[in-house]
Amino acid sequence: MIPLEEIKRAKERVSGVVVKTPFAFAPILSDRVGAKVFLKKENLQLTGAFKLRGAYNKIALLSDAEKKRGVIAASAGNHAQGVAFSARTFHIPATIIMPEATPLLKVENTKALGANVILHGENYDEAYAYALQKAKDENLTFIHPFADEAVMAGQGTIALEMIEDVEDLDTVVVSIGGGGLIAGVASALKALKPDIRIIGVVAKGADAMYDSFKAKKPIDSLFVKTIADGIAVRDVNEKNLSLVLELVDDVVEVDDEEIASAILFLLERQKLVVEGAGAAGVAAIMHQKFPFSKSEKIGTILSGGNIDVSMLSLIIEKGLIKSYRKMKFVITLVDKPGSLQKLSDLISNAGANIIQIDYDRTSTNLSYGDAYVTLALETKGKEHQDMIRELLDSKGYAYKEEMRV
Repeated sequence: MIPLEEIKRAKERVSGVVVKTPFAFAPILSDRVGAKVFLKKENLQLTGAFKLRGAYNKIALLSDAEKKRGVIAASAGNHAQGVAFSARTFHIPATIIMPEATPLLKVENTKALGANVILHGENYDEAYAYALQKAKDENLTFIHPFADEAVMAGQGTIALEMIEDVEDLDTVVVSIGGGGLIAGVASALKALKPDIRIIGVVAKGADAMYDSFKAKKPIDSLFVKTIADGIAVRDVNEKNLSLVLELVDDVVEVDDEEIASAILFLLERQKLVVEGAGAAGVAAIMHQKFPFSKSEKIGTILSGGNIDVSMLSLIIEKGLIKSYRKMKFVITLVDKPGSLQKLSDLISNAGANIIQIDYDRTSTNLSYGDAYVTLALETKGKEHQDMIRELLDSKGYAYKEEMRV
């Protein structure tokens, strides 16, 4: 356990630098799941994620000699921005190694904070190995994103703010990548409220900590693949695992579809932009990955909001299809004047809006005299879509629909 006094000192240290983010009741989510859910909105932090807390606390504790040498970190994005922001505050140079697949938004934001960014490796662990070697070769001070007690203490300041706002929390749900966030938060919470329940959440495509928690020994993943890039950690750190085993009551998994549904829900119903790692806790609550009662007060941390716009666009697109608000299909049409107009009138009279159309008469799969028309429609729910299908069938149209996952 990280000592509570260290976390309290970290809170004093970061005061005036980090924002005390809102910890607010979420009525719509609460009604949906049947419990009292509160959201700690670290997506509204200065750098868009909680990582600033730990990075600043660690860098503030460095000696003058360590600061003078400059700092280096490996990060999928949020720790990078935390280190870059903190280094700039202390007027010291920072180098950040990021995986090659890091979203452009996180790369550009890190550069904008004055850091030298190097893209290396397919995942965090490969970037981490490269950063360690570079730190050794160039005598730089390495700032670990999670396996460092000063970093964990900084992250634990979130828990102190949560308890200040809602004293009688029953359960706190925290996403897990390397385990630094949950170690700091759980240390503070268990010290203040020993009976509080801590639930960790991993992405199913990066489940090393889940497997390790269940086996009670480190089990690394062979590879990671998840839209939650902020928690896409392949290898388990023994120190962090020991803290998770000591402090966490259970660890659960959520898959990418569940994470995506949580991102879309938070965007549409809570008006919050949250990245995959930040939505993992909400996904676990929405999909009831652990038992809870109607009277239970559940807090979860929206750990970051730095989602790539292209990923957000994809999630919205798929979400509209799965919720019956959009449908796509390819119709085989007789290629003659008036055929497309007739189809368009049919769709219009059905009350659907054509938002995308493509006309192809050259495909080798077509019979001569036919054409493929690809349509994307805005619709008003499942019954509306069923009516459109019945209309197409009644008029003898041959079509193939893009199915929902």
